[in-house]
Amino acid sequence: MSPSFFASPHARRAAASRISGFASVVLLALVAAPTLGAQQAPPDHIQLNQYLDWQDVQSPQISPNGSQIVYGRRHVDKMNDRWRTSLWIMNADGTHDRFLADGSGIKWSPDGKRIAYVADGQPSGAQIFVKWADVDGPGSQISNLTESPSNLEWAPDSKSLAFNMNVTERPDPEWHISMPTPPKGAKWVEPPKIVTRLNFRSDRIGYVDIYYHQIFVISADGGEARQITKGDWNASAPAFSGDGKWVAFSSLRTPDAEHAFRHSEIYAANVSTGEVQQLTHSNGTAGGPVYSPDGRLVAYTHADSVNHSAWSEGNIWVMNADGSNPHNLTASLDRPVSGVLWAPNGAGVYFSVQSEGSENFYYASTSGQVRPVTTGTHVLLVTDMARNGLAVGTRTTPTMPPDVVTFLAPTTGTVSTFAQRTNIDASILAGKKVATTEEMWYTSKDGLKIQGWIVKPPDFDAGKKYPLILQIHGGPQSMYNVAFNFARQDEAAKGYVVLYTNPRGSTGYGTKFTNLIDNDYPDHDFDDLMTGVDNVIAKGYIDTKNLFVYGCSGGGVLTSWTVGHTDRFAAAVVQCPVIDWISFVGVTDGAGWYGNFAKPFWEDPSEYLKRSPIMYVGNVKTPTMLMTGVLDLRTPIPQTEEFYRALKLRGVPTAMLRMNNEYHGTSSTPSNFLRTQLYVEGWFQRYGHMAGAHAETQTDTQQ
Repeated sequence: MSPSFFASPHARRAAASRISGFASVVLLALVAAPTLGAQQAPPDHIQLNQYLDWQDVQSPQISPNGSQIVYGRRHVDKMNDRWRTSLWIMNADGTHDRFLADGSGIKWSPDGKRIAYVADGQPSGAQIFVKWADVDGPGSQISNLTESPSNLEWAPDSKSLAFNMNVTERPDPEWHISMPTPPKGAKWVEPPKIVTRLNFRSDRIGYVDIYYHQIFVISADGGEARQITKGDWNASAPAFSGDGKWVAFSSLRTPDAEHAFRHSEIYAANVSTGEVQQLTHSNGTAGGPVYSPDGRLVAYTHADSVNHSAWSEGNIWVMNADGSNPHNLTASLDRPVSGVLWAPNGAGVYFSVQSEGSENFYYASTSGQVRPVTTGTHVLLVTDMARNGLAVGTRTTPTMPPDVVTFLAPTTGTVSTFAQRTNIDASILAGKKVATTEEMWYTSKDGLKIQGWIVKPPDFDAGKKYPLILQIHGGPQSMYNVAFNFARQDEAAKGYVVLYTNPRGSTGYGTKFTNLIDNDYPDHDFDDLMTGVDNVIAKGYIDTKNLFVYGCSGGGVLTSWTVGHTDRFAAAVVQCPVIDWISFVGVTDGAGWYGNFAKPFWEDPSEYLKRSPIMYVGNVKTPTMLMTGVLDLRTPIPQTEEFYRALKLRGVPTAMLRMNNEYHGTSSTPSNFLRTQLYVEGWFQRYGHMAGAHAETQTDTQQ
């Protein structure tokens, strides 16, 4: 069994406006009323309440001539306890940075004269807006849609836009019944929801079996949107051909599409007639098509899925516009790739590569010659490139939050310095000491080399003893990286050393490394984690009586597995876990999980049972708190309930926190990020062996 697609949503940073109003006072009270005896961050360290004033930069887009940049600023709406995004525009050198509009999903028109984006409109809901770049003030609403648009894409002539929108299915007449008319004034129960699709729910959305995702086109001057794709299949984000006559997209337009395992193809739809042509014929997933500047070629990502239980790394492929001559450009790379951008001259493609905790920019010629464009220990996500080769993106390091950067992509050699164009959290960090992060490599029990990082408190003194938190990532096929992380900064500011690692099964180290957990999850990845803890302890500054562990999603799987296989930790927090693989595969939001096992459990349940943490609950002695969103459809809360009840029956100290307004994860709502940090740290304080750490976990002042 080789699980995939656990998402571990990371709640991020928040707004720069002053705290005001009752709701803001409540949020602040969560932080201002700490647990008795809990460690508090010194005033010159990052404070948890600063999360409310943090900002994110998102998806910078550069004008085609390279003169201006539009980007998103995400912030917390403290009155309504939610995230909001505003659009800002500045010169390419960072000057004249100013507010543009509320909204998201920004796109420059190819002629550079207009900007399209999505924002709340009239009469209700999300609508498409278009703004002239040289005119101050908000844009004009050009749509009047009943469903939310997404994935805006300009036509090459800058006169129209393609986008995705849900189209609701008509009720199936086979399920029509003739009910008697209720008496006047009667209040009868609503009729049942009738489910006939294999995959009928999706995390963060809810029921998805009443519609399909289709492609539409609308004039940039406004008017009625026209549907291009039809049928009982979903269509991905559209990409216009060079002449604007076709839109390419990813889908699987076969009668049994919902039963397919990791399979999708690239199609092209004629904008005028709706005719659909299949361009790829693959054995796996094909997605993200992008036409070359001259329209002759299509670049896309493809991952082979012949072996259903194994992980296959995606590669960048190129084919002719008619689907002929497909060839792999990045076969030699063996690393996760994303974010394909054609070079302005059409001679190759640029893209992002994740490797060993960092993310950098690469180039591949259409003949398959691959080279790095940037180097550095950072997470650099390039999102756009002007015709003159000026690239724009976001860059972050363990001590630097993400900000907008630019650089000129060289034709040879690499770039290691970048022009930082924003510094939106500078006032928040002013006068604050941040935690430092030290890279480490160590050898696991079977000789495998593992990479990890040690986050040390500000004013760290190697002569002192510190409590240690082991943080375990989800996925499990994912990669911890060197990006700035507010949660780790908060924990380190309060005196914890934090260890985070990429055990076997992580991405960024080659397909062989990722597939070491194929039919072996969880198991030897546990050894990787424990060896990492041993290596940090060997450095001499860890208090071995105060070891703690937590993780969400795939990290929740491994945390619950950990407490069933060792009692070395003083306390643990299991977030949004899988506890019982047999029950999980039937209730998660995708039937594809059955394909991750060699056989369905009704044929052979042994592998499901062997890998289920519930089977080892009899060994657990560690005080273990569980946290899961009540709306979670990925690892639904009954998984948490199974483990909680078993622990409770056995008398193991435990608690179950059912996080309101949360799907998969516990921190997407701003106040819930604060709660997550406070409850986790409070649990560690309660069961740790630190001075003054004997009090109960803080009561939420909002209750």
